[in-house]
Amino acid sequence: MNKFLFKSGAIVLALGVALGAFGAHGLANMLSEEQLDVFNTGVRYHFYHGFGMLIIGILLQLNFNPKLRWAGWAFLIGIFLFSGSIYVLACRDLLGISSWTWIGVITPFGGLSFIIGWALLFLFANKN
Repeated sequence: MNKFLFKSGAIVLALGVALGAFGAHGLANMLSEEQLDVFNTGVRYHFYHGFGMLIIGILLQLNFNPKLRWAGWAFLIGIFLFSGSIYVLACRDLLGISSWTWIGVITPFGGLSFIIGWALLFLFANKN
């Protein structure tokens, strides 16, 4: 499980680089400035929490703790829900799903997942 979160973090970060490059080069002429800003917000949070997953993977190698494992999972779920929904929201027009406004309802659940992950990291650090 420890290596899983570390490896997943590496994959998440590689995907973050690819999505960032795609946004900067592939979508630059297809999205409005506002849509690009939204997309880049997704990339930024994607990166923050991908690095968090790497750190958690390292910490788990040194000290297995369920709080750490759950924090890593919370970050992974948060990336999927928060950043994933942000990517879809930014590209709705391109994808032909402009009417899918309900996608925005998913975003706060991803943010909550991020908060839970950071809270679990705090609880881990507070006990050690």
